[in-house]
Amino acid sequence: MRLELTPEQVRHGLDTLSELALLRPSYDQEGTLWPVSPEVGLQMLMARQQAELAAHQKRLEESRAAAAQLIAEYEEIRPAETRPHSERLTGIDQIRDGLAALSRDTREEVMTFAPDGPQRPEHIEAAKPLNQELFDRGVRMRTVYLNSARNSPHTLQYVSWLSTLGGEVRTVPTLPTRMIVFDRKTAVIPVNSDKSAEGAVVLTGQGTLTALCALFDSVWNDARPLNEESRADEQGLTDQQATVVVLLAEGHTDETIAKRLGVSPRTARRLASELMTRLGARSRFEAGVRAVQNGWISDQR
Repeated sequence: MRLELTPEQVRHGLDTLSELALLRPSYDQEGTLWPVSPEVGLQMLMARQQAELAAHQKRLEESRAAAAQLIAEYEEIRPAETRPHSERLTGIDQIRDGLAALSRDTREEVMTFAPDGPQRPEHIEAAKPLNQELFDRGVRMRTVYLNSARNSPHTLQYVSWLSTLGGEVRTVPTLPTRMIVFDRKTAVIPVNSDKSAEGAVVLTGQGTLTALCALFDSVWNDARPLNEESRADEQGLTDQQATVVVLLAEGHTDETIAKRLGVSPRTARRLASELMTRLGARSRFEAGVRAVQNGWISDQR
């Protein structure tokens, strides 16, 4: 059978088949092409797209999450005599006493990342006196919570109280770490982001604070004010759904997704299942590939 195609059309067709992993160079005859089984070719194509997806998400994660965590790890292993701009706080009592002392000395602004989702009532009651003192001195307070905090009645009640006193609150799908910055001169971050009770590091180095303040400002600018309703993006995804798609594509478990979003594992499973059904995917791997193909994940997300 002879096809009436021009050389340009043939070259275009061969390029397309190669891009789809349906053609490969022959191992036996140099300079010739060998057809690949569609089943094998599809697996190769999906693997290649998954690798590209992983590279995209790696760049996204590095833009925010790495800064605070690497600083904490660096300060932990650095010899004490070479790090005059840091102090280690061990245990809940010492951490709370340290935060109280820093709050009393603050004159201009407090910036906070609160990545634990809904706040526990006892933590709220412990924080209120310090908050009140700050507001009484005219200190500006900006706090970023997870979107899941919007579903917690007692957290919303606390945030409403903060707002009436002048506090500013926004939310995001995920946060890189817990962090409090006082007057852009002193920052407190956990030694272990997964276990805040293990200890914290008080940082005062100018370079470190410049980086952490830039991190906060970046997240704050992208965050959604509490009184602003969630809007779907071009693919019809909410902020939370878009984040779950990315985490699914990265291969995270339901437990990890739950922790990142500040929700229960049951809620994380439900969100993941709904999105996989919507994508027509039977696995997280396939969900990631289909998300890229459908334009749900890109360099801009």
